[in-house]
Amino acid sequence: MNIVVSGSLAYDRIMDFPGLFADHILPEKIHNINVCFMVNGLQEKFGGTAGNIAYNLALLGTSPLIVAAAGKDFGRYRQWLLDHHLSLEGIRQVDEEFTAGAYITTDRANNQITGFNPGAMNRSAHYDFNGLDPTDALGIIAPGNLEDMRAHSRRFKEMGLRYIFDPGQAIPALSAADLIEMTTGAALLISNDYEMEMIKRATGLDLAQILKRCPAVITTLGENGSILHGADGAVSIEAAVNDGVVDPTGAGDAYRAGVLMGMAQGRDLVTCARMGSVCASYSVSHHGTQTHHFTPEDFWGRFEACYGRPMRQPV
Repeated sequence: MNIVVSGSLAYDRIMDFPGLFADHILPEKIHNINVCFMVNGLQEKFGGTAGNIAYNLALLGTSPLIVAAAGKDFGRYRQWLLDHHLSLEGIRQVDEEFTAGAYITTDRANNQITGFNPGAMNRSAHYDFNGLDPTDALGIIAPGNLEDMRAHSRRFKEMGLRYIFDPGQAIPALSAADLIEMTTGAALLISNDYEMEMIKRATGLDLAQILKRCPAVITTLGENGSILHGADGAVSIEAAVNDGVVDPTGAGDAYRAGVLMGMAQGRDLVTCARMGSVCASYSVSHHGTQTHHFTPEDFWGRFEACYGRPMRQPV
């Protein structure tokens, strides 16, 4: 099955703050905040929602179609994708812009503050999906170019192509009408718990109303696992074991890759969510979003150790 990953490509500049943000942010001065965090150096990594999801899918043994825009400094990232047998077909290079850049600071409690320069992400990827068989394809609309997020949702529904909607960091930039439109008709809505509250506030919809527009909702809860809401009620998914949390950056994208792979294989959503947890468990044990590695054999070994054998085998 073809997997379409629509989102962003970015360079992540990752910084560690040895203290706690909460010790330096004064609630009574939040309206006039002026804070400097002295960090322990900086690392530059390959990132972006589409790049991170695609990287994890490559580790799982498949090569998705990345749909995103990159900038004039894309050369190193391009070679990295090629080295991992990922197609460049859906990537538009914009020579007038830099590739998007995320500046991520993580404190001792794994809280994060991020500054993001969209750069080339401000441009549409201009991909039309002609020739893609919707009966043999699955997509995800992850945070990226807003025009593309809207257009791809409409296009996928016109085509009858199943997709996951993951609004994430784009929630503040999307209108209530956008969020409702893109949620309606999606096969799955996925977000973390904070983002879910933002979606509810922005749209005025509660969970029951969201489930009338989208048959399933996954909410990730960090170290507390995730919860799947669907027609059969709520199912709690325990977090998979890991080798120690080093950096949570990119764990959400790894989780989404596991869910996508499970859905592409025709597995039930509980198994898909567990696959997401296993994928995320590798990501959190390394600095950066595309620095971890596992083989499919490693992956299924950890899956069985955490959850037992999957109920349904791939089709």
